[in-house]
Amino acid sequence: MTLRKRFTLFTIFWLIFILILFNIFVYFYVIKITTKSEEEVISNKVNLMLDNPRIQSGRGLNSPDLLNEYYNVNEMIRIIAPNNRVVNITGSDPLLQKLPATFEVQHHTGMISQSGERILYMRVPLYEGNRVIAMLEVNRILDELDNYLQVLVAALSVTTGGAILFAIFGTYWFTSRLTAPIQQMVNTMREIDRSGKLRQIELHSREESAELQQLVRAFNQMIERLDRTFAKQKQFVADASHELKTPLTVISSYAGMLKRWGRDDESLRNEAIEAIDKESHRLQNLTKSMLMLAEAEQEDWLRQELFDVVQVVDELATMLQTTFERPIRVKAMSKVVRMVGDKDKIRQLLVILLDNAIKYSKDPIDVTITLVRHIVKIEVKDKGMGIPENEIPHLFERFYRVDGARSRTTGGVGLGLSIAKRIVDLHEGKVDVFSLPDLGTTITLQFKQRKQ
Repeated sequence: MTLRKRFTLFTIFWLIFILILFNIFVYFYVIKITTKSEEEVISNKVNLMLDNPRIQSGRGLNSPDLLNEYYNVNEMIRIIAPNNRVVNITGSDPLLQKLPATFEVQHHTGMISQSGERILYMRVPLYEGNRVIAMLEVNRILDELDNYLQVLVAALSVTTGGAILFAIFGTYWFTSRLTAPIQQMVNTMREIDRSGKLRQIELHSREESAELQQLVRAFNQMIERLDRTFAKQKQFVADASHELKTPLTVISSYAGMLKRWGRDDESLRNEAIEAIDKESHRLQNLTKSMLMLAEAEQEDWLRQELFDVVQVVDELATMLQTTFERPIRVKAMSKVVRMVGDKDKIRQLLVILLDNAIKYSKDPIDVTITLVRHIVKIEVKDKGMGIPENEIPHLFERFYRVDGARSRTTGGVGLGLSIAKRIVDLHEGKVDVFSLPDLGTTITLQFKQRKQ
């Protein structure tokens, strides 16, 4: 069942329930008020009759004109003797005349139903001294009141039916407007699934609710993000294909040369073997970097733990100094600076930065570690050839190289800094680059010192 139908049915059923309760309340409240009003009318009439001296004295109770002045067309008034004999009566309604005469010695008010009609009565004893000599009875048929109640029921039924009809059309119209953006979103999704092209939803009406506007904006932001992601994926595939094409072409070319002429030419054979080996290593490094970058896209790539940043940097600097025979100077504000993160990934991040510094500079490299206001700051500074200012914004893009020929000479594939940026982002950190041509480059990493 659609949301529109559910909302419409819920609204209609809830409205019907409320109207039924309201009509029942109105009906019985009107009955109570009108019946009480009729009782007051009878009570006032009985009190007026009791004030009559002829009725008070108990003499002439059978006088024909005694009750005529109190007579009403929808009433019957009679005086009943102790032996249930009617001594005086006025009233011509056949239904009231069929009522049996019953003598009572106590004041009594009530209502009876006769042939579908409600009859209100009041019985009052008449005294002569301390002795009850007769009973005055007033019966009032409520036919006019019942007619009014029937009109009320009809009016309530008509208004209830009209309210339900208006509610049906109004709710359907309202839910149509309410669910229009959702339906448009569904249609857009189906169109995207059918055509394979991402599209956004255009919100033209200013009367849409804030929640629906937020929903549409969130959908459009998601589409925009997917569009950017797909564009990056296409660019990545194109760049990866381009990067893979070069070593494969070299390997294929030298393999062909070996097949044709390299068997007898030792120098050509050695050249081909060296070129194939070099390009194979480059291809291996490129594949390894691409797999690493693909793993870095996973949210559970990190393994959080508490570790000492200074210890990691010292161990890494010692290893790289021995390997590359280049001085790496480590400066820390204290002997221990702890943070929560993936120790291996932070080490990999520093390897990437220090490896670049070693490749593109010849002077000593400085690594500074500070802790300020629970922010761990790591600076890697070299005095190499530097990076042009217009190249810095693109530095962390995949397969981007500031100088392509020089990067190939050093064996770079343009993915190291992309992996480094991903590691920083997963740690919710920040990376800044400051560089001047021929003066060197400083890369600053900042991480929050979270507690495990």
